[in-house]
Amino acid sequence: MELYLMQHGQAVTEEEDPERPLSREGVAQVQASAAAMKWMGIALDDLICSPGKRAHQTAALVAEGVNYPYSDIVRTEKVKATVPPDETLAFLRQVQESRAVLIAGHLPSLARVAALLLGGDKAVAIRFENGGLCRIDTADLAPGEAELVFHIPARQMKRLGGKG
Repeated sequence: MELYLMQHGQAVTEEEDPERPLSREGVAQVQASAAAMKWMGIALDDLICSPGKRAHQTAALVAEGVNYPYSDIVRTEKVKATVPPDETLAFLRQVQESRAVLIAGHLPSLARVAALLLGGDKAVAIRFENGGLCRIDTADLAPGEAELVFHIPARQMKRLGGKG
């Protein structure tokens, strides 16, 4: 499985809106990343996001950018910010036969999932940023057995997508 991990785009402050939707900059970040994904030839079999507004907006923008059916986006509590990574991996096992899966989610869960897949019980630090993209290849979602293929910050995704 090609597992893509994307932290939601930049959100407005809680004071501006308690639901914290994407800011204008966050929308632009994700649109640029989606354009880069299309340019890179990434075709998703599954697109998963947390129930949070900004994660769902991120998933929707990615879906639009890579021609993934909006109605097929899966919203689940299993990729929320504080869910233990082993619970996220258990959820992913339901789509284990998929070739390419993207999670649009939050920190710290995305970093913890990546660390578990790459390092198993060893500490691995991976810095995520809004709208960036990480690809981890894994045959069976076994901790410590995955391979980091790339980790691209949002500003580089913007250049790849021809928007920067």
